[in-house]
Amino acid sequence: MTEFAKGSRHQGRRFSGLDLCEIDLEGVEFSECVFHDARFNCSQQTDVAYLNCRFVNSNFFDASFTNCKAVGSTFERCTFDLTGVDGGDWSFITLTRADLGTATFTGARMREADLTGTRCRNGTMRGLDLSGAQLGGADFTGCDLRGTDLQAFDPRVTEMRDAVITVDQAVTLAMALGLQIREV
Repeated sequence: MTEFAKGSRHQGRRFSGLDLCEIDLEGVEFSECVFHDARFNCSQQTDVAYLNCRFVNSNFFDASFTNCKAVGSTFERCTFDLTGVDGGDWSFITLTRADLGTATFTGARMREADLTGTRCRNGTMRGLDLSGAQLGGADFTGCDLRGTDLQAFDPRVTEMRDAVITVDQAVTLAMALGLQIREV
């Protein structure tokens, strides 16, 4: 699609029913755009920026995002089955009540993300910067969280049963519970 060629910029546009299935996007910037009923299935995206965009009822099945930005974007009623995010900056995003159970997020910056009520059961959320994230009511049961900043996690309001973490992360969670850690 020449409209979305490398280096192209799109400001304040509305896309309804956009079909980007199986497309490769690189170096494209979308700023303050709205995507309604868009399909990103099986797309490969590298260095693409979605800045303060809004996604409504969009499908990201098996989409791959490498070093992409979604800063300040909102995702409403979107599906993320088998979505892969590797690196990039997803800070200040809103993914409330999203189902990320089959998604894989690795090495991304997600500072102050709103993940309230998000379902990450058995998902992969490794090496993320989730500092300042809102996690109330989120479910990370069985989720691989190794290397992720867990300072925003409160096990009293965030489900974490059977989550996979490191020893250092266990200490962080114990401190969040107000436990005192001492040597024998």
